Amino acid sequence: MLTSYLTGLVVCGGIIIAIGAQNAYILGQAIRREHHWYSAGICMCADILLFTAGMFGVNAALMAVPQALEVLRWLGVVFLAWLALVAFYRVIMGRQGLGADVAAASSVRMVVLTTLAVTLLNPQVYLDTLLLIPAIGAQQESPAVFVAGASSASILWFGLLAAGGAALSPWLASPRAWRFIDGAIGSMMAVIAFHLASTGLSGPGLS
Repeated sequence: MLTSYLTGLVVCGGIIIAIGAQNAYILGQAIRREHHWYSAGICMCADILLFTAGMFGVNAALMAVPQALEVLRWLGVVFLAWLALVAFYRVIMGRQGLGADVAAASSVRMVVLTTLAVTLLNPQVYLDTLLLIPAIGAQQESPAVFVAGASSASILWFGLLAAGGAALSPWLASPRAWRFIDGAIGSMMAVIAFHLASTGLSGPGLS
């Protein structure tokens, strides 16, 4: 059972870290201290639900309707491209540095909706959590313990992003630093959008 847990922790940890859109958004919110724990909590819960659903057979339904992934693919391209444009606009126009007493600019509702969109409009999330991870988990001695390890990886990673980003915010309180941060976030979103648009999706049983 310990082997199943560690396999879920290590394998799924690597997959989660590679899903860049979520990471970039949460890190940006954490550095700005704008409801970053809401974002992190949503991503944790989404991962746990999707891991569990994948192990209970939702992957079969997803394979039966590949057109759904194609629709999600292009929705994801449009949304990620929009996030990139917003970030690049902030690079050009600039904005005030972050101060410890500055009120959060984004409402909780907007942060929650954007986090859900970053998570649910990225079709690679479904390929990883509903297809790839269940395929690995099905080979383990205890699939349920494997899911527990995968869930632990999600909680640890997104918790680290939220706490680490907030801890760095006092050292990133200048307009120049924010231009760099926004430029990096915009570039990451643009690269992911371009990758989705140009190469499509790849996963077990998909071309």
